[in-house]
Order: sequence, then C-alpha cells, then structure tokens
Amino acid sequence: MIVGILKEQNDPRVALVPIGAKKISGLGAEIWIESGAGDQSYLSDASYQDVATIKPRNEIISTADMIISIKPGGDEVLSAMKSGATVISMFAPYNDDTVVENLKKYPVNAFSMDMIPRTTLAQSMDVLSSMASVAGYKSVLKALEHLPRYMPMMITAAGSIKPSKVLVLGAGVAGLQAIATARRLGAMVEAFDTRAAAKEEVKSLGAKFVEIEGAADDTAAGGYAVEQSEAFLKKQRALVQERAAQADIIITTAQVRGRKAPLLVPQETLDKMKPGSVVVDLAASSGGNCANSKQGEVVEYNGVKIIGDSDLAAGMPQDSSTLFSNNVCNYLAIMIKEGKLDLDMDNQIIRESLISSK
Repeated sequence: MIVGILKEQNDPRVALVPIGAKKISGLGAEIWIESGAGDQSYLSDASYQDVATIKPRNEIISTADMIISIKPGGDEVLSAMKSGATVISMFAPYNDDTVVENLKKYPVNAFSMDMIPRTTLAQSMDVLSSMASVAGYKSVLKALEHLPRYMPMMITAAGSIKPSKVLVLGAGVAGLQAIATARRLGAMVEAFDTRAAAKEEVKSLGAKFVEIEGAADDTAAGGYAVEQSEAFLKKQRALVQERAAQADIIITTAQVRGRKAPLLVPQETLDKMKPGSVVVDLAASSGGNCANSKQGEVVEYNGVKIIGDSDLAAGMPQDSSTLFSNNVCNYLAIMIKEGKLDLDMDNQIIRESLISSK
C-alpha cells in the first residue's frame, strides 16, 4: 500500500519525519512524500531520500491508499482521493458538528487521531498529549518574550531582584509542562486545577497547589476537565482574582471537550493585575480562558499583555513533528499488517477513532 504525506497548509510541521517513514516502510508500506513537506521543520527532501519517494502533490492525492496529515485537507484533497482510500488527520469533530457530515460526501475512510481514547494502551498514540506538552513548554518562553523582568531571583552588585510569580490555571499535560519549565527557569509557581488527581502531580514539580473545595467529580472524564457548578465557579473566580493580582505571568490551559472554554480570568481580574504582567491563553481558539484574548494575537489591556495562541506546538515544528510522527507510527502499527490495511473493529482504539467510512 502507498502512504502519502502532503506538505501542510499554513502549518510548519510535517506528519511523518524520516525515521518514522522508515518504521512505516518496515510495516510493508511504500511512503510517498510531497517535495518540501519537511522544509519548515528543517527536514530536507534529501533527508527522506532513503526512506520515501518524492512525488508531486496531485499524484500523491490521486494515487495513495492512505494520506496522513496534521491539519485536515479540504475539498481539494478529499474530492481527488480514490474511492476507498483512507485519510488520517486531526479533524476535531467534537468542536464542529459539521465535520463528520461533511466527510460523508467523500468515498473515503476517515480516522481522527484526536479521537483516540485516552487509555493506558493508547498513550503512545495520544497526539493531544504530545502537542499539549510542547505547547506548555512554549507558553512559558512566549510569556518571557513579553515580560519586562527576570524570571529567576537575581543577586547582583547593583541589588537583588525577586523571582517572578507564575500562576498556571489547568494542570493537565500542557499545564504540568508549563509548571516544570517555569520552575526550571527559577520562578515561584502555583497552579490550580479542578481535578483532584492533579494535586500530587503539581506538588511533585515543586509548585504550590491552589485548592478549592467542592469541585464536581471527574473520575469518568478520561483525563479531561468537567463542567462545574456556578457556586464552585464563583469561588474559583474569587480565588483566581486574589492570586492573579500577585502574578507576573498567568498561563491558562483549561478546556472542556466539545464545549466553550471556561472563563477563568474575567475583565475584573485583569483590572487588578500589575502593569507589565502577561497572560498566555492556550484555550483562545475555543473561546478563551481570559477576557479579551484573541486567537493568534497579542492584545494589551490596562498594561497587561494577553497572548492568545492555541497553536503553540506549531511554533516548535521540529520536535512537534517528531512527536506527532511517533504517535502516527504507533497508531499504524495496529492498523497495517504485512503491507495491507487490516482494521480490527473490536479494537477500541481503531473503532473510536474512525469517524467516517465509505
């Protein structure tokens, strides 16, 4: 079978790096890749020459048995694929009710890697966690670009500088990576999360856990946040406002799957923050955790810079591509047998990630 990799549109990453192409070839598949697909991840066509064949975009689309991408291809790709072909991408159908219905127009089998169940067996295929880890790390570096002061404590002949205070709202994969990065850079860090399981993880990284009683049970949420009562949210907003007033950096990562992101830093909280403070909102594309945040923009309000960016993983394309590629390889290892697509629909991972079939 032929597995095709296209150059991403408006994204510097590539779905399969050379070592990944070698692994997929080992499953009996032939890899075709569009010229320049890895250029923005600093992976030249030459780096693929021993593990893949460079082909024109149109030929890959019309001939490949499977096409893998990070961002879903539009009508240009789907309408030109051959009947019965397979497409694997991050369709995020939980954010848009029209995605699955639109895919039914095309004679392809569509798998969405962001629908892979977040179970122990599927950890090595979990693209959401992989990309969130990169985003959490990058969020701290992004904040530092705009912060007008040091992150660590500095003792100099000219005087001492106190360490910056960082508040992380949401201690999932992105939040924990942000905590670890800020701590390594010398900041004083505290974090908040509604999930009880996050407490020990936060403390293990040397940060203080801000606890609020009365959170809704999250044991059946598969690692995602759950919607909370208005009474809890009121207590949450009050405590966040108190902590935010002292913070130099706030990083927000809280998202509820399939719903608008909860507002954790409202206007009145921004009003109490110190001029020169920075907010990085990783949930900007799903409504935002912070008032005034706009996806892809840096907004300044009352001396506070608000960075809205849900695509921070794309800002580190080389390692993001490597992690995504590893996830893809582990995923295809359960789908390709002796060079052919072999779908075991009794397998939960395959069954739940298939969102449209011909």
